[in-house]
Amino acid sequence: MDHEKLQARFSALTTAHLADACVRAQVPVRCAPAPVRAVIPGTRLCGRVLPARHAGSVDVFLEAFDNAEPGDVLVVDNGGRLDEACVGDLVVLEAKTAGLSGVVIWGLHRDTADVRAIGLPVFSLGAISTGPLRQDALPEDALLSATVGALTVTGADLALGDDDGVVFVPDDRADELFTLAEGIRDTERRQAERMRAGLSLRGQVRFGDYLARRGRTPSLTFREHLRTIGGAVEE
Repeated sequence: MDHEKLQARFSALTTAHLADACVRAQVPVRCAPAPVRAVIPGTRLCGRVLPARHAGSVDVFLEAFDNAEPGDVLVVDNGGRLDEACVGDLVVLEAKTAGLSGVVIWGLHRDTADVRAIGLPVFSLGAISTGPLRQDALPEDALLSATVGALTVTGADLALGDDDGVVFVPDDRADELFTLAEGIRDTERRQAERMRAGLSLRGQVRFGDYLARRGRTPSLTFREHLRTIGGAVEE
């Protein structure tokens, strides 16, 4: 999916919609660990993953930018370290200059005030004052993949972030997942409108029928019931 189309479709969705779409499509749900949050609350990012594994120097990021396409998201793997910041204001500014749409850091950032002033969406585990005090050998495959928590992501993935965090989806399934997410969004909106009009969620999902059916078939799950009536709620 090209970046302009990706941005337009994601602008009307949330990462929660996409996570639910993954469940429905039986695609593994890959969310960055919960502590990964936006430096500026309310900011959103979406784009192809541009991976970079940090080894103590910013040179890996500059090399990554040389290979970037407009709209990419720099995904920095610093092993989740909490003793050093691996990205500061100059890297974020260079990312913006290179046309990237955001940065996701499995680690810490610094220069928070300047990063906020730059305005490029940055998601990280938090901030600390010190930069790296080490210089490790850079792996040969440092620009091929990045680890975020227990996940490994590559340029074959998309990164999408909002106030609920960051979710990664396979680029080659993006159109399918976005279509499912849009359907889930529309169903949930209709349900919310009916609730405001006085029809409870229990009434809409025929919760009494579900309890009766579960009494006859104890193995019946609520999700299975929802699928038979076209509800959303959980996926």
